Amino acid sequence: MQSDLPKVLHKIAHAPMLWHALRAGLVLEPEKTVVVAGHGADLVQASAHEFDPEIQIALQTEQLGTAHAVAQARPALDGFEGDAIVLYGDTPFIREETLAAITQARVSNDVVVLGFDAIDPGRYGRLITDGDELMRIVEFKDASPLERSLRLCNSGVISAKAEVLFDLIDAVGNNNASGEYYLTDIVAIAKSRGLTAGVVRCPEAETLGVNSRSELASAEAGFQTLARAELLDNGVTMHAPDTTFLAWDTVIGRDAEVEPYVIFGPGVTVESEARIRAFSHLEGAHVSRGATVGPYARLRPGAELAEDTHVGNFVEIKNAQVHQGAKVNHLTYIGDAEIGERTNIGAGTITCNYDGVFKHKTTIGRDAFIGSSTMLVAPVSVGNEAMTASGSVVTENVPDGALAIGRAKQVSKPGLATKLFAMLRAKKAKQQAQKD
Repeated sequence: MQSDLPKVLHKIAHAPMLWHALRAGLVLEPEKTVVVAGHGADLVQASAHEFDPEIQIALQTEQLGTAHAVAQARPALDGFEGDAIVLYGDTPFIREETLAAITQARVSNDVVVLGFDAIDPGRYGRLITDGDELMRIVEFKDASPLERSLRLCNSGVISAKAEVLFDLIDAVGNNNASGEYYLTDIVAIAKSRGLTAGVVRCPEAETLGVNSRSELASAEAGFQTLARAELLDNGVTMHAPDTTFLAWDTVIGRDAEVEPYVIFGPGVTVESEARIRAFSHLEGAHVSRGATVGPYARLRPGAELAEDTHVGNFVEIKNAQVHQGAKVNHLTYIGDAEIGERTNIGAGTITCNYDGVFKHKTTIGRDAFIGSSTMLVAPVSVGNEAMTASGSVVTENVPDGALAIGRAKQVSKPGLATKLFAMLRAKKAKQQAQKD
């Protein structure tokens, strides 16, 4: 990856690859989840615990192969009597349906391996079968020419009863071209002990591993293609799907509309019949039914838009609730605030929420009218049905029904503009003459 960051922490759709694998595993409702961490273990541990604080971490201080890696999880699973399934943090696209199929296959097999029919098998390990029975797995480096001609390849995903898995790993040696302990060897060992092994097949795209920046970009493109298709299938209108970028957890309801060039960061929920207009950027926000966002709007974390709200062009909302029917349509910043029902926020309004150390809240009541270019210096409140005059700086609370005017007094000097223009033009002419 040419990076100081551990490979599994590189992001696809705003989430570490590790999180994609962990999320897929949730379909199994696991009693325990163990992440085996090697390079950059402290960073991997922090990321895993951000996903789920209950995840257990097993350290692999030496990288001696996949069987050795799985063996590090043994103490965490001591006494566990259920099935174990091994996933990979750099293989982020295993589907929940595939994991469910592996679980089902375990009913009739002691060991289950996930395989795929490769278009170009390349250097993948090959699955050697006899009918429906898996006999062994051979790594490419150790495969014969005949074995390399096979197209059924190994994904690395494997499942067995936890006790059986670790017993088989104990018998794995490192007599191979790499001198490593291969997890794949447990299939042949299982067969030698009279145990059964089977294969579950999945599309090759699910097994995509990421080992370079180029492959990371391809994985991002693959995720976006699938996520867009799923939204379209679920009834979301997307005017130019290829220009919309989604996060791993984006939720958009049916009959919602997404115009071109919209970016969804993590933590966004858009309800049915909402409209996200072009060139908008959303993250950590909730948009309710019938609301309109954009064009050129930015919703930052904590933005909560109620039903039938309007957030227009060049408006930024952060950590603020905008209640039903309120409008914030032009060139405005609303941060750390609450906007009441049906209130109208005029163009150029700013909630001045930060004093350099602390953030402060602005509260605006229902049916209020905030005039254009109003500066609301928090902490401050504007009451129900109150108004602020355009160009005001509001530093004190405004009672219900009151009009607040906070302008400097205007002074007009007759003829002064004409004199100033004449003076400036003469100065400019003199400077030009000196250059000539």
